[in-house]
Amino acid sequence: MTLASLTLTTRPVVPSSRLDGLPVAIIGAGPVGLAAAAQLLERGIDAVVYESGAQAGSAVALWGHTRLFTPWQYLVDSAAARLLERSGWSMPDEAYLPTGRQLLDGYVLPLAALPELAGRIRYGSTVVAVSRQGMDRTRSGDRAGTPFVLRVQTDVGVVDAHARAVIDTSGTYSSPNGLLASGLDPAHLEVLSERIVHALPDVLGTDRARFAGRHTLVVGAGHSAANTLIALGSLAADAAGTRISWAIRSATPVRVYGSVEDELAARASLGAQVQALVRSGTVTLVDRFEIDDVLPTAAGVTVTGLRAGERFTVQADAVVAATGFRPDLAPLREIRLSLDEIVEAPRALAPLIDPNLHSCGTVPPHGVVELTHPEPNFYIAGMKSFGRAPTFLLATGYEQVRSIADELAGNVAAARLVQLVLPETGVCSTGDDAGSCCS
Repeated sequence: MTLASLTLTTRPVVPSSRLDGLPVAIIGAGPVGLAAAAQLLERGIDAVVYESGAQAGSAVALWGHTRLFTPWQYLVDSAAARLLERSGWSMPDEAYLPTGRQLLDGYVLPLAALPELAGRIRYGSTVVAVSRQGMDRTRSGDRAGTPFVLRVQTDVGVVDAHARAVIDTSGTYSSPNGLLASGLDPAHLEVLSERIVHALPDVLGTDRARFAGRHTLVVGAGHSAANTLIALGSLAADAAGTRISWAIRSATPVRVYGSVEDELAARASLGAQVQALVRSGTVTLVDRFEIDDVLPTAAGVTVTGLRAGERFTVQADAVVAATGFRPDLAPLREIRLSLDEIVEAPRALAPLIDPNLHSCGTVPPHGVVELTHPEPNFYIAGMKSFGRAPTFLLATGYEQVRSIADELAGNVAAARLVQLVLPETGVCSTGDDAGSCCS
């Protein structure tokens, strides 16, 4: 069957008002995407969720071994909890810090399995493009009344689906920032694929053999780097010959070290543990290092760049790229977006989260007003809404989609009544020394 014929046979019949009967399309069945669906259904709005993976929370599963620094109190959406409770589910201990795997097993997967949601989730469905039916981004006539068209890659081919609104909660974990200081990947990336490791490897589990007795360079100044450094420190205590270097661009790792005033004790503990590893010599800190190339060698890699203006080289067996993440905007080429030029977040949200302006601390409450684009009824929510900024917490995403759901339901006042209490970070830093971090 040709692509053209497949598209024609799967195109729904659009009613006379064009949007009547169409669902809201949600991209991504992670915690925020499922929360969006729960919030919409609670307001009587139909939704379809497109998930590229084989299960809900497929990105979370990749770092399932990692313990979150936020307790259950901040990890469960209110509308999702009400759905779950009707099935007999009960909230875990609100003070407990789950791993990613426990978040999946205790919340995300049971939520996705509920009858109200299960039939609305399309697994193995990657949204490769979003546009308007019969309209590219240059045409302006009645965009708000024209259905969205989502081109979806599935196991059986490409299909076009239609929606009255779109909420993109696809996240950023699959699109990391480049390893080089320029933001680019090394020119020889395909040759280095076995030597450069994605953020949050399972150092003490399935990936142990990759790091035990070897020299690892961790690049990045955020919480992903901190988790990996702590795991490598534990490994070094057990596996002779394990060496750890840590490269950051800033002069000090202030955001990793954090503050004793951080209201999330586990987040503060991460910083204290990393600081102890550096002080003990278990971790060698390479500060002010701007990497300009990574070259393969017979035994590993050579990482080169400038350190405080002087040429500097690190030889390592492997590099963990914990340099943060960026949004994949390629599927949205035909959508009219208003994004900040620096962090690639919605323009009104960017000043609240830009790490150049303030620390990776508490983000003020925000909702549909800050997330609105020139494209009517199109929203980016969750981690992807933060662009390249590193401050995202799940509770923030839940309030985002609550506000969006109220807007789509016509509850304009409720959509703008944004209330969210998040724990304070205790960190206050600005300027170049603030560095960068990833949540």
